This record gives sequence, C-alpha cells and structure tokens, in this order.
Amino acid sequence: MRKLIMMICLMLSVLTPAAQAQSKTTDNQNKTNMESNTIKLTVEGGRTFTATLEDNSSAKALREQLAKGDITVEMNDYGDMEKVGSLGINLPRNDRQTTTGPGDIILYLGNNLVIYYDTNSWNFTRVGKVDGVSTRKEMLDLLGGTGKISVTLSLE
Repeated sequence: MRKLIMMICLMLSVLTPAAQAQSKTTDNQNKTNMESNTIKLTVEGGRTFTATLEDNSSAKALREQLAKGDITVEMNDYGDMEKVGSLGINLPRNDRQTTTGPGDIILYLGNNLVIYYDTNSWNFTRVGKVDGVSTRKEMLDLLGGTGKISVTLSLE
C-alpha cells in the first residue's frame, strides 16, 4: 500500500507541471493574439495582406472585436482616393488632423473603415497601416483595383 501511494505521488509530481506548462502555453498564445499589433485583411477572391495597428483606443477596440470573430466590410471607392465601408459597430474616436497616404487605415465617424490608396487631409482617427505599401499602385493592386469589394478583417 505504501508503494502504491508513493507511485501515485511520483506520477502526480511529474504530470502536474506538464499540464501546467501546456495550459500556460495556450494562455500565452491567446494573449499574444490579443496583444498583437497585426491584423490580416482578406479581399474577396483570396488576396490577403497584413496591417500594423496604431497604439490607440480605437485600434485596441478593433482588436477586441476581432477576438470575438472576423469582421467583413463592404467597401466602395470614394473621391478616387479611398475605399470606405461601414464596420457595423462603433469604435472610440481619436480624431486628429491627419494627412493620409496609400495603405493608411482610418476610422471615420467612429463606424466607417477607410483604406486609402491616395492622399487626403482631414480630421480622422488613424487605426493602422497596410504593411509594405507606399504607392497608389501597390495599394490598388492589393485591393483588386477600383470598384466595390468585400474585405474581411481578422486576427493573424
């Protein structure tokens, strides 16, 4: 009986740290996804690219929404400089006078997502920037050109 109790104690001492380590790994992965400053954007047809989010309450609120599930935005061209569409949710605004450029992701009026492929200057909330984009052509290529599109935002 004594040997049996010692074997059980020995097995518990080996298995408990392994279970705790697995749990900690899963918790860290979930925390990393929530704390990551990168999101993935997928344009209908399968084109995908990433964007780095700003460090503000708007981007944080967007990340929190994306942790609950993907957000798909139907977007249309406006002013030969941007694609704009409703997020379907309201996010906190951090409006400042801003000059945009290709790849800038902007929150407009707290509930519209705007992806710029050209420049503009207005009072906006900067949410993020598409990674590796610096020209109109590069951004339009990622977006599939001009015209109506559907963009799905997700955590990477």
